[in-house]
Amino acid sequence: MLDGRWKSDIERRLRPIGTDLSRTGLTADHLTLVGMVMAVATAVAVANGALRLGVLLLVASALPDALDGAVAKASGTAGPRGSFFDSVADRVTDSLALGGIGWYLASEDGGHAALLPFAVMATAALISYERAKAESLGFTARGGLMERLERIVILGVGLFFEVLLIPVLWLMLSLSLVTAVQRFAKVWAQASAPAPVASRPRWRARRVARRRDPALRRRAYRSRRS
Repeated sequence: MLDGRWKSDIERRLRPIGTDLSRTGLTADHLTLVGMVMAVATAVAVANGALRLGVLLLVASALPDALDGAVAKASGTAGPRGSFFDSVADRVTDSLALGGIGWYLASEDGGHAALLPFAVMATAALISYERAKAESLGFTARGGLMERLERIVILGVGLFFEVLLIPVLWLMLSLSLVTAVQRFAKVWAQASAPAPVASRPRWRARRVARRRDPALRRRAYRSRRS
């Protein structure tokens, strides 16, 4: 939702920063790797109970992810390989953050609360898969109430205010399920729409008709002989 509304404006504002960073020799792949390293640090901090430090590290892991695209465009290296690497890194980063929360909840509260982050992780993976599969089939599946930007913002709130962590996870799970249903319905509607019928040239239609009708074939033959 936020990604769809603000993405173009954010990219426009980050373009000068990307240009400056590309001049230093920093590449988009470097930034993606830095983001993954910060995600590991986030998971370790949260798993050990340093939740507010985890918020800072979560933001620090999101910044390289926001800048790698701008650097790739500024340096002229944007392409399928970088897009693939970035998408995989995003999934790894999400899994690390939620895995760290699951470890923390298992250590502190025990019980079923530790399963909540993994339920959120599963629905987030489903949302990402729906988009990837839809785009591979030529459809679009963007949008929804809980995209990646929303997950990071809401998760940061839950980590900063520890008392809200469990309710925030329930909220993320609910909205992620709604988003998965929204994307499924969107792609289903696109796939169910009747495909446009390609119009054939008139000469080809006449030729097909002559092949099927013996009388028309004889008439065409006589016209060629005369």
